[in-house]
Amino acid sequence: MTENFQKEFIDNCIYRLQENLSKIQKTVNLIDENLLWQRPNENSLSIGNQLLHLRGNIEQYGVSSLGNQPDHRERDLEFDTKGGFEKDNLLQKLKESIGKTIEICQSISAIELERVRMVQGYRFSGIGVLIHVVEHLSYHTGQIIFYTKALTNQQMGFYDAVNLNIKNE
Repeated sequence: MTENFQKEFIDNCIYRLQENLSKIQKTVNLIDENLLWQRPNENSLSIGNQLLHLRGNIEQYGVSSLGNQPDHRERDLEFDTKGGFEKDNLLQKLKESIGKTIEICQSISAIELERVRMVQGYRFSGIGVLIHVVEHLSYHTGQIIFYTKALTNQQMGFYDAVNLNIKNE
């Protein structure tokens, strides 16, 4: 792996982690505490459960697997919890987990990015683990945004200051 490729890959992963965290923070701050644990139906997660799930997944993949630290994830609790946490606490914990993952990414070696390891029963290289962290966070960020729009009937305004109709050069 070339050093330039590694830096570009890591920088873009970090950008997406930070971008999604920012979107989640803005979105979750639009809802009232009483909506945090409301599920759209019995087969869907509340925003509170989504935040618990994201933190658990990032801790397992980004912190434990990439950072070579013990895995303490209690996955079933992420889905079974029905309350007991306020949104500020959940957002802070998610921010901390993303921050730890970013720190690990900033110092990870090419050897660790290429090394294959077991995580959650799957065999992934460090690159595969990091792609999973980013895509999983992005997937659930979209779900949180969608459900918040459904609950509040508000636009999120993420791109209000950007002309998204500019053509590629």
